Formats: sequence, C-alpha cells, structure tokens
Amino acid sequence: MQHASPVRRVGLALLAIVVVIALLVWGIGLNTLRDRKEDLIYLGQQHMFLVFWSMFFALLVGIPSGILLSRPFARRWAEYVMQIFNVGNTLPPLAVLALAMVIIGIGDRPALIALFLASLLPIVRNTFAGLSAVPPSLIEAANGIGMTKFQRLLQVEIPNALPVILAGVRIATAINVGTAPLAFLIGASSFGELIFPGIYLNDFPTLILGAVATALFALILDMLLAALGRFLSPHSAA
Repeated sequence: MQHASPVRRVGLALLAIVVVIALLVWGIGLNTLRDRKEDLIYLGQQHMFLVFWSMFFALLVGIPSGILLSRPFARRWAEYVMQIFNVGNTLPPLAVLALAMVIIGIGDRPALIALFLASLLPIVRNTFAGLSAVPPSLIEAANGIGMTKFQRLLQVEIPNALPVILAGVRIATAINVGTAPLAFLIGASSFGELIFPGIYLNDFPTLILGAVATALFALILDMLLAALGRFLSPHSAA
C-alpha cells in the first residue's frame, strides 16, 4: 500500500503524456509530424543542451551559495545577498536575454547565461530554506556524538533538507525549460524556432508543435526529478 501513491502518480503522468501526444497527432496530423521529424530531433537536442548546461552551472553555483548563506555567521545577510541572485527573476526574460546579447553577442553563450540567471534564485532560496529548517534537536544530537561541522552538514543537514532542495530544482527546471524558447530571439536554437515563426506566419500547426514539444519536455523532466526525489528521500514520499 505504501507504494500505491507513487505508482499512481507515475501512471497519471504517463497517461497525461500519452493524452497530450494523441491530441497533438489528432490536431496537426501525422503528415506534419513526419515532415517535421528531423526539426523536432535537432531542436530537441539544442533545447536540451541549453537546459542541461544552464541548470548544471545554476546547481554548481546555487547549492553551495545556499549552504553558505544558511551558516549562522551569514544568515543576517542572507536576504540581502538573495536579491543579487534575484536579478534573473526581477527583470523580464526578454530583458535578460537582450542584456546578455549586448554584452556577449548572439548565439548559445548569451542564452546560457540568461537561463542560468533565471534558474538561480529557486535553487539558492530552497537550499537556504531547507537547511535553515533542520530541527535544532538534530543539530544538537550530531554535535553530541562528536560530528565535525562538515560531517554534520553531509550526514544530517543535507539529507533532511533534500526534499526542499529538490523542490527548488524542479521549479528552476520548469522556469528554464519554459524560458529556453525565447533564446531563438538571440540566435540560439531551441523549440522557439517552431513557436515564433509559427506566430509570425500564422502557421498554427508549427506553433502548436513547438509549444507542445516544450510542454512535454518540461513534464518529462519534472517526472524524472520527482522520481529522483522519491529515490533519494523515500521517507518523504507520500
């Protein structure tokens, strides 16, 4: 019975994916999918490239920053420092992309920087919040058995904060995947190459194809991250 709920969630997610694909095929026809197959594969790879590398660097910067801000000596400045990480969310995505383009040029690099900035805050904030919420009794118990600060962080604090940290990663990934199509506007390939020409040319099948591909990509990544969370923190799975 304990595994019924996770299995049900996976089944519902897979059913949602199948329904979306079926509606897509019904709406635009198999011929359009066949004609656009190579474009979908190529743009899917490019979209994944942008999301993977920008999220990789966001995790590389965001999690250590959240850990550092959660330490007692840094907590008084945490909210002020958090505003620095909020730059990518305060400005509209198009403005961030435009600034990156002005400074760096066009192509993948400014897109990666803009997506990195857009993904950073949820990771930092959730890491900070998760670690700050670890019960003091657990900290005292870890100190009582002689753990060093580093051992306490790895063996007590991070495992307890992991569900909150992963929730931040899921939010950041959803923002990243949804923002990546805008990278088309500064010369980076993504599903935006289907969405924006579809808008300009009133080509609704192409527009719908790009939008649904983006949504499916976000849904599949969220499913994988949810499964990772249940694997790493089985006690927190409902």
